[in-house]
Amino acid sequence: MIENKIIDGRAFALQLRERVANQVSRLRLEKNIIPGLAVILVGEDPASEVYVRSKGKQTTEAGMKSLEHKLSDTISEKDLLSLIIKLNKDTEVNGILVQLPLPKHINEEKVLATISPEKDVDGFHILNVGRLWTGSNSLVPCTPFGCFLLLKDQLGDLSGKRAVIIGRSNIVGKPMAALLLSESCTVTIAHSKTIDLENRCKEADILIAAVGKPLMVKASWIKPGATVIDVGINRIPAPERGIGKTRLVGDVDFENGQNIAGAITPVPGGVGPMTIACLLRNTLIATFRQFRLDAPDI
Repeated sequence: MIENKIIDGRAFALQLRERVANQVSRLRLEKNIIPGLAVILVGEDPASEVYVRSKGKQTTEAGMKSLEHKLSDTISEKDLLSLIIKLNKDTEVNGILVQLPLPKHINEEKVLATISPEKDVDGFHILNVGRLWTGSNSLVPCTPFGCFLLLKDQLGDLSGKRAVIIGRSNIVGKPMAALLLSESCTVTIAHSKTIDLENRCKEADILIAAVGKPLMVKASWIKPGATVIDVGINRIPAPERGIGKTRLVGDVDFENGQNIAGAITPVPGGVGPMTIACLLRNTLIATFRQFRLDAPDI
């Protein structure tokens, strides 16, 4: 196996965060502007809390202001929407992110629609979705954009490549398709009801797995030399490590697939680190646009 077949998302994310930090420093010195990212966490989900802490740490390290709002899971929808409206009007807040999922009594669509599109650093607002699909300037969902950056770095010109995306979510699958279409790829979105999924995957020069099913994509599904991006993060039992122990795996059989793919992302250490790095990038871009400054190409 060739060492450079493994796509190092950690290293790429570190470089991206460094570029963001340099631009934040420039904004501070030249314009006296410090980007601010507000993150709203409702409830006490342990995984969400860890993720929000990581976001806050990396936001601060990039020289931005991290503004965290931790709310009880009993908060009313009205009060949550009132907080978002307040943050929309706050000139020191340039990006707003509401950590999902939300408690069942709160309508996620209504919450996402209330965030100002110009501060929607998750890229989930319907206006940003429309802008992405019509080729206009938009804030793009962080995970698919991270995948896109890794693909561009690995392959350069994507024009004419056959891409298969397994998963049709609004968070990854659909925006990923829009990004690849913008690069003149031939795109297939596959899902649980796709007939003959294995052979569809075998046609792909670019294979993106985003279904949340551990090791679903077998090595035999991968076209020799294809670039494989594994978005899945699944925890499975690992009895070899001891009673009750677990390990993280992706949606792709990495151990066997790496011998067939031309390049492949591992789990962990592939797509995961790119998500927060792209969130910081989106916050920076949003800040430049809000102050009507030319946004850097990073």
